[in-house]
Amino acid sequence: MSLRFEDDFLKKLEYLHVVSKRAFAGQSRADRLAPKRGRGLEFADHRGYSPGDDFRHIDWKAYKRLGRLLLRLFDEEQDLPIYLFVDCSRSMREADKFDQARRIAAALCYIGLAHLDRVTILPFDTELGDETQPGRGKGRIFRVFELLERMETEGATDLREVFTAFASRTRQQGLAVVISDFLDPHGFEPGLKLVSSMGHDIFVVHVSAGSDSDPRALGEVRFVDAETGELQDVDVTPALARAYGEAWKAHAEELEKFCGRYHLGYVRADAAAPFDEIILQTFRKGRFLA
Repeated sequence: MSLRFEDDFLKKLEYLHVVSKRAFAGQSRADRLAPKRGRGLEFADHRGYSPGDDFRHIDWKAYKRLGRLLLRLFDEEQDLPIYLFVDCSRSMREADKFDQARRIAAALCYIGLAHLDRVTILPFDTELGDETQPGRGKGRIFRVFELLERMETEGATDLREVFTAFASRTRQQGLAVVISDFLDPHGFEPGLKLVSSMGHDIFVVHVSAGSDSDPRALGEVRFVDAETGELQDVDVTPALARAYGEAWKAHAEELEKFCGRYHLGYVRADAAAPFDEIILQTFRKGRFLA
């Protein structure tokens, strides 16, 4: 699957910013405002002059009006750490679902790179895969395309184990985007609670496909658990098929409610939905992009 975007779509992405509900102080200058007061370009406030302050930042016009030495403060433009978690477990194996997840990851990565944010790509299944930091600047997107195209689905899902491994290293707080179907045999709650407790701003992208909610067959059917490979023969009646769909709907609704309770960003991305609509409309309505 080729992920390469058309030039006109890339230009549209450059006008978007990833929005974090929290403000994090970055390490390098970038195209966003951080809460740190420093030598930025946009005026923020005044404070009284103290011995040792840089006299070059004294507001002499204010001194003429007020007779007080005031220091001009500026919002410093800094980068946002963005951690992109991409689910590569077997339940993501359906081509349309995995392709949609990787396109979303590529688009978010490009938006971050274009605004000089620090993006880290983290594939996962039962374990956290090799981390990749493509660098800064939109020209790095071609390396990202190649990385995402090489990803394969294997293994089960264990979000708690994944985020435990993520927490084992000291990291700067930032925005953690989790792109997954959240079909974790252990439940999605422990993992999301863990990463939320680390002080990151969390945004959940729930990728789903029609096969997740529809057994697509009636009568004697052999089911294969996509996560574990377990086989089970089932007589699928119309009533059981409905119950299957209702169970998946309950799972999706509980994930959305969980995100609301814990103040996590949430958006659902259907594999059959037009990709550009998800990025340019759904994500903006979800207040994730602006």
